Amino acid sequence: MKKTILVIDDDHYIINLLENFLKREGYKIFTLGKGKPALDLMREETIDLVLCDIRLPDIDGTELLTQIKRATPDIPVIMMTAYAEIRTAVETIKSGAYDYVTKPIFPEEISAIIKKALRKKLALETASDQDFITGNSPLMLQLIDQSKLVAPTDMSVLIQGETGSGKEYVARLIHNHSRRKGKGFVAIDCGAIPKELAASELFGHIKGSFTGAVNNKSGYFEQANGGTIFLDEIGNLSYETQVKLLRAIQQKVISRVGDTKIIPIDVRLISASNRNLMEAVAEGQFREDLYHRLNEFKVELPPLRKRGDDILIFTQHFLDEANGELNKEVKGLDEEVAQIFKNYAWFGNLRELRNVVKRSVLIARGEYVTRECLPGELMQQPKPATISEAIIGESFDLKDATHEAEKLVVERALREANYNKSLAAKILKIDRKTLYNKINQLGIEL
Repeated sequence: MKKTILVIDDDHYIINLLENFLKREGYKIFTLGKGKPALDLMREETIDLVLCDIRLPDIDGTELLTQIKRATPDIPVIMMTAYAEIRTAVETIKSGAYDYVTKPIFPEEISAIIKKALRKKLALETASDQDFITGNSPLMLQLIDQSKLVAPTDMSVLIQGETGSGKEYVARLIHNHSRRKGKGFVAIDCGAIPKELAASELFGHIKGSFTGAVNNKSGYFEQANGGTIFLDEIGNLSYETQVKLLRAIQQKVISRVGDTKIIPIDVRLISASNRNLMEAVAEGQFREDLYHRLNEFKVELPPLRKRGDDILIFTQHFLDEANGELNKEVKGLDEEVAQIFKNYAWFGNLRELRNVVKRSVLIARGEYVTRECLPGELMQQPKPATISEAIIGESFDLKDATHEAEKLVVERALREANYNKSLAAKILKIDRKTLYNKINQLGIEL
């Protein structure tokens, strides 16, 4: 199947030169003399690579690059620039450009860069599902089956799981098995957006709509049109933004901040949260009607500590990854470290595991990761006590035994909930106020 290239330049000579040469190379070519129509074209057509001039008559090429990478992060963009603008071209690399070429244009040079970029893109696409290691635990195998089942539909999916457990990986897995696979996947961390700017970031704004709005700006929903938008930590959105999001989902239209113009949108919505949104609804912090719109299909992502021997499968994957990055040849964990890894709680989940493995590989002097390579926190985890161990002490004081046993149970629930008090209270089948009282009475340090 022919690969499709979009060439954006207002110089007709360069457009004709590249179009004729690249067609002879076997590519399907689209050309534009301006930058702003590019995103619309990319929503209508499957584009494999973009060649873009830095200087365009209607938009700065660097700004267009940013918009393209937001809408389609995996698409390679090669910037074209005059020799005098090399510093600017280097800056575009930092903004996500694959490479840049200087004018005058030599088609053979561009052809070599295009082939290299497309090979890399193909490798990434082939590995996209493999990057998410499922392991063999029944919980994860069931989750993957459910995700692939819901993927071809347009149902809204809510992914719940602890921080670092792989929520964005699951969202990408769903997108990559959907009918929108060839379109954009736009991921937004709602917790990283200042609340006063959330509406502008999601839906865009017009010039002069607020202080600092010096230009019109398209939001993430426009950039994701035709594809999938992933809203991570959606529980952080303000009530006002939740209202606008609900309208966007129900009516499939948005309005930019400060504008009355209605913009139709067609996006698949996947959202995620590391807290129980139903509890947030009960506490008046999240709209119930929005929750039900988001929760057409729920995926519960189990924490790493509940995946059994999958911990060692993930460890080997991250170890191979670290060997490649650090130019090392560490074979694995010694027996003592393997047991430490299996016993550790991993409240940071996959993110924490990857960081620990990479650090350990860097420090390792031999073929195996040893205890000396591990960070201190893995050594300091308390030995899991049983209830009988807690109540049997030097005395048979029933009051002391009850206190210790109760403290142990509350501490376990807090660890299980990753110190989310609402979730811990639910595990203990008490309300939050009672939990707070117990924490104080039992002298539990958080």
